[in-house]
Amino acid sequence: MAGAASAQETSVANRTGARTVDGFGVFEAAGPVQRFDIPRRAAGPKDVVIETMYCGLCHSDIHTIRGEWGPIRAPLAPGHEIVGRVIGVGSDVTRFRVGDMAGVGCMVNSCGTCENCLQGLEQYCLNGATWTYGSPADVPGGYTQGGWSRGIVVTEDFVIRMPQSGDHAARAPLLCAGITTFSPLQHWKIEPGMRIGVNGIGGLGHMAVKLASAKRADVTMFTSTAEKVSDAGALGAREAVLTSDEAAMRAHARQYDLLISTIPQSYPVAPYLSLLGLDGTLVSVGTPLELQQTMGGSLWGQRRSIASSLIGGIPETQEVVDYCASHNISADIELIRPDQIDEAMNRVVGKQVRYRFVIDLQAA
Repeated sequence: MAGAASAQETSVANRTGARTVDGFGVFEAAGPVQRFDIPRRAAGPKDVVIETMYCGLCHSDIHTIRGEWGPIRAPLAPGHEIVGRVIGVGSDVTRFRVGDMAGVGCMVNSCGTCENCLQGLEQYCLNGATWTYGSPADVPGGYTQGGWSRGIVVTEDFVIRMPQSGDHAARAPLLCAGITTFSPLQHWKIEPGMRIGVNGIGGLGHMAVKLASAKRADVTMFTSTAEKVSDAGALGAREAVLTSDEAAMRAHARQYDLLISTIPQSYPVAPYLSLLGLDGTLVSVGTPLELQQTMGGSLWGQRRSIASSLIGGIPETQEVVDYCASHNISADIELIRPDQIDEAMNRVVGKQVRYRFVIDLQAA
């Protein structure tokens, strides 16, 4: 795929100059989403200029612009599941040409020199990664603006090669939801037949089910939404358990090797810890907030662990995109226009999407 993308020929002009693009975001915490102008820098020698086609709507975007994870910099256009077409490349860019499909996830830069960056773990940069939106950076405006916009300029090292054909919109969520759930499956070395539970079946959770089942794990969904139980088979899970059903939860006690918890807010972890067997681990990927009711006795009885995982580095993000292409995996999406974002956010909070909204920026 990479070779084919790099070899693509095109006669389209190489657009590298500074420009202003349409952005969609808020002017204050919890304010309505509005259109505003975003200045994008001229491309430097290592920069790739992308015309955004699609961008996912992640629950973390909602938390951020509603001020639920702290004060925001405004105006702010969120969005970190970006897929688009390359319209410009700097003179030293080697992996992309004008006309290629490209993706941008949760980061657009890091120091590149610390021990974590040198291992391809830029998300854990010891000097602080530059996030796709809301991060101080040497860009117009002084902080980054994300993918809810018609275009973005990113250094080549943080741009992902995307398949050149197929459903581009359904691949956008791989750049956050996909990598966020793929990375712990890789780190904890999931093997065929392992018992995997996924807590919270939304944008992240449904990707966790698909990816774990592709690795031939025995997957169970745990959901608080009764209407999602019937989706288990289609997503690749053996079964689904309604978390309010105490008898069903007890029946699954001490059965799981790994739980991927995608719950997007603070919650009591005790009911989920009881699901873990000997040396089982609960990995929280959905919230930076408090994991409630963590008791030592819940851990030591079966030598259980609580861990966390933050997205993935650039090499691993490329890996999940390639893996999904080879296994025909994509997100279940509902495509929306920018003027539908406010309504869509409310539906995400109300658990009324199956399973990821993707914004069509071409419809702006």
